[in-house]
Amino acid sequence: MEFTGRIIAVLEARSGVSARTGNTWKTQDYVIEESMGQFPKRMVFNVFGEDNIQRFNIQMGQELTVSFDVNAREYNGRWFNDIRAWNVVPATPAAPAAGAPVAAGTAPAAAAPVATPATSTFESAEDSSSDLPF
Repeated sequence: MEFTGRIIAVLEARSGVSARTGNTWKTQDYVIEESMGQFPKRMVFNVFGEDNIQRFNIQMGQELTVSFDVNAREYNGRWFNDIRAWNVVPATPAAPAAGAPVAAGTAPAAAAPVATPATSTFESAEDSSSDLPF
C-alpha cells in the first residue's frame, strides 16, 4: 500500500532491548497528511530499525510517498494497528493542470483519452444478472 503526502510531525524515537533475543531495537513514528482534497487524511506510520531511520532521513515538511504494510496485534484483550513503512521516497511532482503554464523548453503533455462507460454504473435493482459476489 502507498500513501503520498507531507510530513507534519516527527515523533520522538523509541528504543529498547528485545526480551526474546537480547538485541537492541529502535523505532520512530511520523505523521503524514495527504496533500490534496477538501478533507485531507492523516496517517501515523513507523519506521523500524536504526539503519532504516537513517536511510530514509525523514524531515518535517517533506513531500513523500510511503510504502507500508498494515498488521494488527493484540495486547491485554485490545487490538492495535501497526502501520510499518518499508520504503520511503520523495513524492513525484504532479503533472500540470490543464491550462497551467508549461516551463520553457518542455513540451506540453498530451491529453489522455477519457474512458466513458457504455452503460450506467447504477443498474436497476431487479437486474440479478450482475456478477457481483454479494
